[in-house]
Amino acid sequence: MNERKNAVFILGSKGIPANYGGFETFVEKLTLNQLDNSIQYYVSCQASPQEYTKKKYIHNGAICRQIKVPNIGSARAVYYDWQSLKWALNYIENKKISNAVVFICACRIGPFIAMYKNRMKKLGVKLIINPDGHEWLRAKWNFLIKKYWRFSEKLCVKYADLLICDSMNIEKYIQNSFKMYDPKTVFIAYGSDTSKSTLADDDPKIVEWYKKWNVKPLEYYVNIARLVPENNYETIIREFMASNTKKSLVIAASLKGNKFYEQLKNQLHFENDPRIKFVDGIYDQELLKKIRENAYGYIHGHSVGGTNPSLLEALGTLDLCLLYDVGFNREVGEDGALYWTLEKGSLKSSIEKADIMPREEIIKLGDKAYKRINENYTWNKICQRYEQEFRSIIFDMQIRS
Repeated sequence: MNERKNAVFILGSKGIPANYGGFETFVEKLTLNQLDNSIQYYVSCQASPQEYTKKKYIHNGAICRQIKVPNIGSARAVYYDWQSLKWALNYIENKKISNAVVFICACRIGPFIAMYKNRMKKLGVKLIINPDGHEWLRAKWNFLIKKYWRFSEKLCVKYADLLICDSMNIEKYIQNSFKMYDPKTVFIAYGSDTSKSTLADDDPKIVEWYKKWNVKPLEYYVNIARLVPENNYETIIREFMASNTKKSLVIAASLKGNKFYEQLKNQLHFENDPRIKFVDGIYDQELLKKIRENAYGYIHGHSVGGTNPSLLEALGTLDLCLLYDVGFNREVGEDGALYWTLEKGSLKSSIEKADIMPREEIIKLGDKAYKRINENYTWNKICQRYEQEFRSIIFDMQIRS
C-alpha cells in the first residue's frame, strides 16, 4: 500500500468486513465504492481479547487494524474509540503522513478529543465527525451516562473541523444548539441498497419461513429494528392489536436476553393475539430482503437518530410504508409514505386506512418512495459526496502548507 497517498482514518465503526450495523455498512460501502485512488483509507476494527491477533489486513483496498477491547460493558465503545484515535495519531506520526484526515463515527469521545486536539494540530490532522443521532435520548442509558453523552457531543462539536450529518434535522440541531462554536457542517445522507433479493418466490428458504410463522405474501406488515423503547414498540403493538386488520405484524428483532421484550409481553399480553409474531433477528440478508419485499406494508417507529438504514431499505423496496411522524423520518419519506403519531388511535387508523387503499394508490406511493431513494440515497452517490469532502479538505491542507 502507498503510505504517501492522502490518508483518511475511519474510526468508531466496529470495522470491516461488515456483518451488521449502520456505521459498519457505511464503511464497507465507502471503501467498496471508492473512485478516487489518491485516497488511502485506514479503518480501525474492534476485537475482543479472544479475537485479537494484532492483525493488520487489507479489505476493499483499505488498511485495517484490529484494536483490542476488553469486556467492560457499556464503556467498551468509548474505550475502543479512544484507543483507535491513539493508534491513528501514532501511525500518522511514525509514518510521517502528511495530509491526514481523521473521520470519527459518533460523538462518544469528546473529552479524549479535547486531550489530543493540540497533537492533531501539530501533526496537521483535520478532524471530521459524523455526530450520528441523539444518543443521549436513548432509554437504555441511566442519568449519568446520558449526561456524559451530552457533554461528549458538545466537545466533539467544539473541536471538529467539520461535522458531516446524515440527516438535515440533525444538522439543524447542531447549528441551533451549538451556535457558540460556529460549527462547520454539511449534510450527506446515509446510503441504501435497493437491489432485489436473489431468492425466487418459491425458494425453500422463504417457503419454509412462511410455513414456520404461518404467514402469506402480502398478508403481513413487517418491522425490522432493534427492540428498544425509542422505536415505539409499545405504541405499534398496542395500536395494531386495537385495529381490525386481519393481517399479521411480523417483528424481526433480536430477542435474546432482551428485558424490554419481557416488559412488553407482561404489559400488552400480545401472545394472546395470533396476529403478533416476534420472529427474532434474521441474519440471512437475502431472506430478510425477501421478507421485506413480500410484506403488505412496513411500520417504522424510530424516534431517535438521523437517517435510519432500515427506513431507507423499506422505502426502496416496499410500496406501502407507515412512518412515525418525526422530522428524521418525514425528511426521508416525504410524500411517499403514510404517517402516524403517538396519539391514541392514530396508528390504528393508519393501518385500517392502509388495509383498504386501492392498489393503484399504493403503487403511486411506492413509486414516489422509490424515486426519492433512488435519486438521493444510493451508495454510489453518497460515497462520491464523501470523497468530494475528503478531497476538498486535503486540497485546502496542501494549499496552506
